[in-house]
Formats: sequence, structure tokens, C-alpha cells
Amino acid sequence: MGKQLILFRHGKSNWDADYATDLDRPLAKRGIKAAKAMGKLLRQADHVPQIVRSSPAVRARTTAELAHKAGDWDCLLTLAPELYETTPDRMLTYLKTVPDSIDRLLLVGHEPTWSELTLLLMGGGQVQVPTAALVGLELAIGEWGAIEPGCGCLRWLLLPRLLA
Repeated sequence: MGKQLILFRHGKSNWDADYATDLDRPLAKRGIKAAKAMGKLLRQADHVPQIVRSSPAVRARTTAELAHKAGDWDCLLTLAPELYETTPDRMLTYLKTVPDSIDRLLLVGHEPTWSELTLLLMGGGQVQVPTAALVGLELAIGEWGAIEPGCGCLRWLLLPRLLA
């Protein structure tokens, strides 16, 4: 069995809120609701990750924390500065460092990186990852160090608006 990678784009952010930097931009009410719903959905679908790593941006971190709590996930949640303002190539390098004991990893981050990384791992095509969407990829690798372009198969793309 290969590795599973779940990419979770942060929930809808509040552009009208008072924040000092892009890192500080919070979630909107809609983003809060969607984060909780997606956390519960992963629990119900039996796709709870073994570990969650989130961008340190407030909107991403809050999305991860809300989903983690709402889904009652029993896994470690850590912040990973490497997930903020990154590129697909840097993400491949980052993913090569994931411990091989992890079979299902969830990363919480941003666009356009999540769409671009999905396409890179699939080996092409087109995809757009909307806010609070979950992308499930099955990777044809036995160890994270073997990750490369084209090693992934898109298993699902779940949108929070489909749960309404």
C-alpha cells in the first residue's frame, strides 16, 4: 500500500478583519463552519490523518485546529513554516523528510500551491482547490523519500459546499 497525502486548503478568510500582516488574516464565519464540517467528514469517512502539519498563517492554523477538534482526531498537530508562501518543488523536498512511519499525512495550506502540487503529483491535468476543500491523493510510493512528479492518483476532492 502506498502513502496517502491529504491537502486541506484553509477556510474562507475574512478580508475585512483588522490584521497587521497576511499571516494574521483570520477566518470568516463561513471558513469556521467549513473547517469544522470537513473535520467531521474525515472522521466519518475513516480518513483521519496520523499527523497534521499546518502553515503558521492564522487562517490555516485555525482551520487545522477547528477540523482537528470537530473531527475528534487523535493525532499530533504541528505548525510547519515551510507550508507558507511555498512552491510545489519546495513541497516535494519537504515531503521527502516525512517519517516513513506516517502513512496518512494531512497538510493545511494555501493556493495556488495546493492546486499546483496536486497537478505535479498527478502528472498533469487541471484542478482548482477552493477554500476549505480536501484533496485526497494516493501515492505509489513505499517511503516518502521516493516521492516524485506523477507518483500520485487523485482519489477525491471534497468541497464543503457539497455538505450543505
